[in-house]
Amino acid sequence: MDHLNSWKDLLNPEFYIQLGGYWLVLFIIFAETGLFIGFFLPGDSLLFISGIYAKDMIEKTFGTTESDFLDTTLMAISIAIAAILGNMVGYWFGKKSGPALYERPDSFIFKKKYLFKAHDFYEEHGKIAIIAARFLPIIRTFAPIVAGIVGMEKGKFMLYNIIGAVAWAFTLIFMGHYLNVFFQDQLGIDMKKHLEIIILFIVLITTAPVLFKMFFSKNKA
Repeated sequence: MDHLNSWKDLLNPEFYIQLGGYWLVLFIIFAETGLFIGFFLPGDSLLFISGIYAKDMIEKTFGTTESDFLDTTLMAISIAIAAILGNMVGYWFGKKSGPALYERPDSFIFKKKYLFKAHDFYEEHGKIAIIAARFLPIIRTFAPIVAGIVGMEKGKFMLYNIIGAVAWAFTLIFMGHYLNVFFQDQLGIDMKKHLEIIILFIVLITTAPVLFKMFFSKNKA
């Protein structure tokens, strides 16, 4: 797989790994966490699959360190940095567009009261919002933008941004890498041959909280 065959490839993490390897993976993580149009890109599944391919990508890009752990750590650190930078861009965009939104009159679609509610929420739950959003598809794209719009304190945002990015990157990269090692050594199963099932499972697990919240809130209302 070395070229785009259909739009479905854009949702397939392996497509990016095979097409551009290390550098393209970092750009996708940056775009998915920092650019408004990146919400549809794979995040959790890309990290997990990147963990499986971590040693291969690091070796092809820089040469191996001869240590499985160090190669995987380098991959996790790189992705954490890309995710941190992505959120910084999202926050900057929100910060720049925020004042205009506060001056915008209410309309059928836009209600200024929701900005004030979002501001109060980030003041009280900013830590949870920024860190937890890392593990929630789509939400992680918009969380830093909203944080900028409502004027979340920059130092506080950066602290939670770094904590969330490191936790997200290291958890999924190491989980992907060492689960693959375990399955190969103990069960003789190469997870690279079952990526479609793995991706589907990850998508279901990561989207379940969002879908449950939407369904629960709708019923409650």
